This record gives sequence, structure tokens and C-alpha cells, in this order.
Amino acid sequence: MVIQSALTFPWLGQTKTWLFNQLHFLPPDIESHVVCERTENLDQFAVPHLHALVASSDDGGGWRWQAYRGLIKLGLRPGLQRRFLTQMAHTHHATVLHSHFGNAAWRNLAAAKAAGLRHVVTFYGYDVNMLPQQEPAWRTRYAELFAEVDAVLCEGSYMGQSIAALGCPAAKIHVHHLGIDVDSIAFRPRRHPGKAALRVLLAASFTEKKGFPYALEALGRFQHEHPVAITIIGDAGAELRQQQEKARILAVLARHGLDGKARLLGYQPYPVIFQEAYNHHLFMAPSVTAQDGDTEGGAPVTIIEMAATGMQLIATTHCDIPAVIAHGEAGLLAPERDVDGLLAQLQRLVADDQAAWDARAHAARQHVEAEYAAPRQGARLAAIYRRLAER
Repeated sequence: MVIQSALTFPWLGQTKTWLFNQLHFLPPDIESHVVCERTENLDQFAVPHLHALVASSDDGGGWRWQAYRGLIKLGLRPGLQRRFLTQMAHTHHATVLHSHFGNAAWRNLAAAKAAGLRHVVTFYGYDVNMLPQQEPAWRTRYAELFAEVDAVLCEGSYMGQSIAALGCPAAKIHVHHLGIDVDSIAFRPRRHPGKAALRVLLAASFTEKKGFPYALEALGRFQHEHPVAITIIGDAGAELRQQQEKARILAVLARHGLDGKARLLGYQPYPVIFQEAYNHHLFMAPSVTAQDGDTEGGAPVTIIEMAATGMQLIATTHCDIPAVIAHGEAGLLAPERDVDGLLAQLQRLVADDQAAWDARAHAARQHVEAEYAAPRQGARLAAIYRRLAER
């Protein structure tokens, strides 16, 4: 039996569909239990074995959550989480612990040892680049983690190299792509708009690493050559940096007079993103390395999902994005923070004929089916669990 540790975040935020898919598509012989601090959005992300330390946070959590917050202020959170994780592992006779995010894995070391668990961790992005840069203590903590953990998973080779640079033995690093439910995603190659507006979709939280201002700058210049219609799904949270990024996005829209050509839908449920996707020609993912070191780590899962729909794709050569989008074959790429480069790819896109659009769409779908199909990735993850359990 496998314990999935989600103690450092609620189970499950709307932007973490990729994590739900990892569990949902495990083969039936793998019994997986999620251990989390609290829950939210269970109508979208229900799992059969879910163990929460405190009540749901959807309604503020009630008195249990308020009481737990009091314990957090007293500095008792790590110990409470450790004991809860150890208890769940013993109660359900777990053999493997899968920690999601590197910082969570380090915090889970004591519980893994106490419960006698094999330990695998998946790194996802900020835990690889931003944390060690912002807090050098994490380099020492990761050295402890890499010495004790049994396997380290990452989304692609670029992230794998970054983890190795932090001191992880190469023999412990395994590239494991995040899977998507390809069979549920209809493939509809988009038709070239001709002289009509190019409909462009951007979807992500408003963080610096998503690079939205660069795409909007390019679109602001491109609109003078070809009409555009823009839809932005996502928003900023309460954090100051996200609010500042939102202000930058709105400023670019205003400066280029794109206000009337852009729809800002805020955060939307997963199905709405796909509904919007099929009404757009192009998905842009202009990811960058943020000033604080934050990166995608691998590649945004949304790119993989949009590739499966048959959309045209323009992104950057950031982290493992080129492993998903082969430039000129499955989509078009520009360097990070390169407005001129993004503009050039927009110009190429509308200059191409329908045959070129179709060729890229089919190549992208075939690549996703081969490397990112959730059932296949679930089977591969199960094989990793079995190997660890048999040691």
C-alpha cells in the first residue's frame, strides 16, 4: 500500500489536476491512501482513501480548523503532521511513501523512518530552483533527503539535471512525465482563421514565471498586422507578488489598447478551460525564470493538455517545455523574455497554411499519446512503487 503525502497543501486545489491524475490512473492493484492536512474541492477531486488531519477548509474549516491554526501559531504543526502521517502508515500497513514536492519529502523523513517506509519523492519546480536560491538552508536539507530517500522523480531531463546539481546521486533520479487523460480530450485540429481574428488563450495563475506580460506585449504589436481576440483564464492570489504581476498584466493590456479585445475570466473549473480551448486557435505559454528563481521545473501540464486538443502552440525554451513541444514540429518556441521572438512566431503562425497547422497539431497529439497518457504513466509509476516495495 502507498501513502501519498499532501500535508503541505490542501487536497486539492483547482490547479493541481495533474496530481489527481497520478493517483486516479494507478492500476487497481495499487492501493493508494492520501494523507493531507485539510481538504477542498472534493466534488472535483474525490479519492477512495482520504485521511485529513483537520476538517475541510471549503467553509473556513469550522472550529477544528480554527483550533488547529492556534496550534500552528505555537509551532506544533510539524510534529502534529509527522505523528499523523506515521499513524496512518501503521494503521493501513503502508510499504511506500510518496512525498509530493521536495520540501515536503524532507519534512517527511522522520515519519518514513519511524514507519519503516520506502520513500519516493517527486519534485515539481519551485522546490528545485526557488527554494535553494531563496533559502540556502535547503541545500543542506536536500543533502539529508538525497542520502535517505530511495527514488527521486522529475518531469524531464532539464529538471533532472537541476536536481543532480543540488547533489542528488544520478542513480536515484528518474524522469517520470506527468500524465493527462488523453482519451477524454477530443482532438480537433484548429482551422486557420484567414483574415479573421486569431483567437488566443492564456491560462495560469498570475505569477512572474508564467511570463504573461511578454506574450501580451507581442500580441499588442501583432494586432497591427492581424486582428486578435484574447482570453485569459487565471488570476492573482492575495500574495503581494501575484498582485504586482496582475498589475503588470493589466498595464500591458491598457498600454496596447487590448482592453476591448481581451476577456479576463479569472479562475475557472477544469471543464471550462477545455470549453474555452476549443473556441481558440492558439495557446501561448511564455514561461520564464522569475527573479526569485522560481521556474516551471519541467513543463506546465496545461501545455500538454492543450497540445492534445489540437491547438496551435507558442511557448518558450524554458526548462522542459522543448521536450513537450519540438520547435517547428509540434509547436513554435521563442527564447525566454523575448518579445521580438514571440512576435516572430505569431507572424509565422498566420503566414503558415492549413497543412502546416495540421502537421503540427497531429505531431503534438501523437507525442502526448506516446509520452503523457495517464494510464501509461500510472502503470510506470506503479512499477516504481513495486520495485521499491520489493527491496
